[in-house]
Amino acid sequence: MGRFDPTLFIRANLPVTAVPGIPEIRLHKASPTSGLSRLSRRECDGPDAPYWAHHWAGGLALARFVLDNPGVVAGRRVLDLGAGSGLVGIAAAKSGAREVVAAEVDCYAVAALKLNMQLNGASISILRGDITSRAPPEIEIVLVGDLFYSADLSERVAAFLERCANRGIRALVGDPWRACLPISRLAELARYAVTEGEGGGAQWSGVFAFAPRPGGGRRPA
Repeated sequence: MGRFDPTLFIRANLPVTAVPGIPEIRLHKASPTSGLSRLSRRECDGPDAPYWAHHWAGGLALARFVLDNPGVVAGRRVLDLGAGSGLVGIAAAKSGAREVVAAEVDCYAVAALKLNMQLNGASISILRGDITSRAPPEIEIVLVGDLFYSADLSERVAAFLERCANRGIRALVGDPWRACLPISRLAELARYAVTEGEGGGAQWSGVFAFAPRPGGGRRPA
């Protein structure tokens, strides 16, 4: 039996669909018949769950914000941290970023990201691995969608964003007010009603600016 090829698997089993609320972008996305359980962690390190195969509220809001406000990234070097299948990074590329770098730990996500880049005509460089313990790369803005879903990860990401802020790198966060979101460090910029899953209802998700000192931020009523 030949070596498993995640690119072939994604092409065959994750259909291309328009992103809900973001018709400018189309991505390979899991369906109920995609058979994601066939993706073995023996062949690829990364999170146990295939987060990259689905749309999540924070990334949906952050991508919409970037497309609606292209001046935020236009002409700048941008990092998409925890890029998944590339929604936010593709939005940045479409909005005129000078350079987009996507950091991602999951090799299946990287395969999907490469396919989605081609599908949307986006040029993105990929950093494979966890960079949260390192110094920030040479960027001007970092975009973070849906990385505050656990206490440990939240702490590591916040520490990375602190180092970014200390170097004058702006950080924008997309998140639906999850419990681990460091809300005291954030100032809300916008909120969107987004739909995460198949047939699901809309929920609020915010876009925030990260500050190196306690700031604002508020939960939706």
